[in-house]
Amino acid sequence: MRKAHIVLSILAFASMLGAASAQEAQIITLEGQQQMLAKPGTDPVGARNPDVTIVEYFDYNCPYCKKVVPALQALLSQDPKIAVIYKDWPILGPVSTYAASSALAAGWQGKYLVAHDALIGGPRLSKYDQVDSILESAGVNIDTLKKDRIAHAKEIAALLARNDEEAHALTLEGTPGIVVGRQLVHGTADLASLKKLVAHSRQGV
Repeated sequence: MRKAHIVLSILAFASMLGAASAQEAQIITLEGQQQMLAKPGTDPVGARNPDVTIVEYFDYNCPYCKKVVPALQALLSQDPKIAVIYKDWPILGPVSTYAASSALAAGWQGKYLVAHDALIGGPRLSKYDQVDSILESAGVNIDTLKKDRIAHAKEIAALLARNDEEAHALTLEGTPGIVVGRQLVHGTADLASLKKLVAHSRQGV
């Protein structure tokens, strides 16, 4: 992916979003959006044919990412026409990378979302075996996971590299990075802010 494909133009959305989000929202190019959504490597959560798709770049050890979880889950439960795509972007050290690789490997047993929810909703991760323990408690077969993590190491590495390249093209400096439709917000967003961004997206923004 070339950075030029995700050129950003800044729009003054800060006042629309209110005090809950002091960040400016930005608009990515249509081509950039299409690249993000094409074969993302994990199954979208929510509507099968959404009219608005939300993309989140996150790290399992990011406290701000953990704070976004309730808002995204509430939005998914309240709005049947949206979908969320989680993009693992481990930037907070080796354990974050191990957690992301493990969650993606769980996808080969159909349990990426189970792994994602268990890790993002759990405590700060400090050891590899802690990651394995959380995933096993969530119902992920660890023996199968370890085999898949090895067998699909190149695919997992390629997906993480792609996510990293996209995040840098979007000029993200940290997690989370949330894209609602074509609107990018650097940092966290509450439920009210997300609803406004979804409404704006449906209006063609």
